[in-house]
Amino acid sequence: MSYHQATYDERLLNEFRSGSTFKIPGDGSAAEKLLPSGMARKELPLPSLAEYDAVRHFTRLSQMNYSVDLGIYPLGSCTMKYNPKYADKIVSMEQFAEMHPLQPDYSVQGSLRIMYELQEYLKKISDMDAVTLQPLAGAHGEFTGILIVRKYLEDTGQLDMRREIIVPDSAHGTNPASAAMGGFNVVEVPSDSTGMVDIDALRSALSEKTAALMITNPSTLGLFERNVVQIAKLVHDAGALLYYDGANFNAILGITSPGIMGFDIVHFNLHKTFATPHGGGGPGAGPVAVKKRLEKYLPIPRIGFDGKRYFEDFSSDKSVGRVSPYYGAFGVLLRAWAYITYHGSDGLEANSRKAVLNTNYVSRRLSEYLSDPYGGVKKHEVVLSSSNTGERALDIAKYLIDNGVHAPTIYFPLIVKEALMIEPTETVNRDDLDAFCDAVIGSLKAGHEDLHQRPVNLSVGRIDEIKAARDQILTWSAIKK
Repeated sequence: MSYHQATYDERLLNEFRSGSTFKIPGDGSAAEKLLPSGMARKELPLPSLAEYDAVRHFTRLSQMNYSVDLGIYPLGSCTMKYNPKYADKIVSMEQFAEMHPLQPDYSVQGSLRIMYELQEYLKKISDMDAVTLQPLAGAHGEFTGILIVRKYLEDTGQLDMRREIIVPDSAHGTNPASAAMGGFNVVEVPSDSTGMVDIDALRSALSEKTAALMITNPSTLGLFERNVVQIAKLVHDAGALLYYDGANFNAILGITSPGIMGFDIVHFNLHKTFATPHGGGGPGAGPVAVKKRLEKYLPIPRIGFDGKRYFEDFSSDKSVGRVSPYYGAFGVLLRAWAYITYHGSDGLEANSRKAVLNTNYVSRRLSEYLSDPYGGVKKHEVVLSSSNTGERALDIAKYLIDNGVHAPTIYFPLIVKEALMIEPTETVNRDDLDAFCDAVIGSLKAGHEDLHQRPVNLSVGRIDEIKAARDQILTWSAIKK
């Protein structure tokens, strides 16, 4: 398949000189009465734009971009699903979109009911006992979980002693970051030759200083931790808590759960598992679920139901407090509720099974060309390495982009050299899987010099990515400087 990106020599909005028919009503006297004299401005440095120029500008930019509506988005550990339009339609209804967060409970019973039902759904899915919907992202959910660990240890008189949180070397980078932000010291344990947590290393790391173990299962290697029950026993026997990073939940819905595995705390990534658009850093939601003994530490308010009405429950005096304003990321919560309600328990399980099937299909096709450092049956994603080919994962990724296929995550997890971390999800058909695999195989046949020239079909060639990350120019004032 040949691919040619739409290319426009697009100007910045402030460079348009279209004029505008929009005028601010009145003479400004009303604003002068509302604002202190030092804050009221007669002129604003904004471009004078007609609606048609603004719409055409953003439409052209969209045509130069790639989106999950166009095709596969196989970013490993991100679970970038197609976002269903019924969920977008529901969240756009004026009853939700125009709801004010300070409305009294009696006037938003429908919205409170949806959040209450979502809490109950997540409890059932995870086999946990209580849920907060407040956290605004996966990492925010992790941090909330760490605050709960801290509050529990403080409440039980153990905080002075238990200052260490154990994290596997295959963990998401946010795990050690969240632990450190919570005031704990991070202890890393290695993976063994099969990609599992090294049990002997874990035994050595566990002590009376251990507060918790944070682990993702399936792991970032796409493998199910077969020793998870033994790990849970070791951690609990040491008097510590077990934290489940729910980033990879999409592989286990309806099949197993953190509660069955023995975890005490879990966060969900609603924007991953339950299909909310989340490219570009947002939006997100990271609800946290806990076992009964930790329920009193959850953020308040939670959503309660007394059999007649739904209400915000502030009753816990041991809570870690609020971690977000109002109802949290309500639009994301609403989309997740719609997604779960639409699919039902059987549909969610079927989605997970198809996601695992798609991953293993990709794994079988590409492992003939790329090395598979750990082997075995994959779950939500597969991590392969280009180290056996002599080509860099970065160059393969550039080739894929140049052929109209979004690249997978590369160079993660850090324990795999030249890693390509591929997560197709269930929302990709076999034709798209084959097109992706064919593009990867094509990159390995293109030749070393050809790969280094890519991309050539896009509006932008190969950029200095380090400079782009460190020297970001995102505002008009930065451009002028």
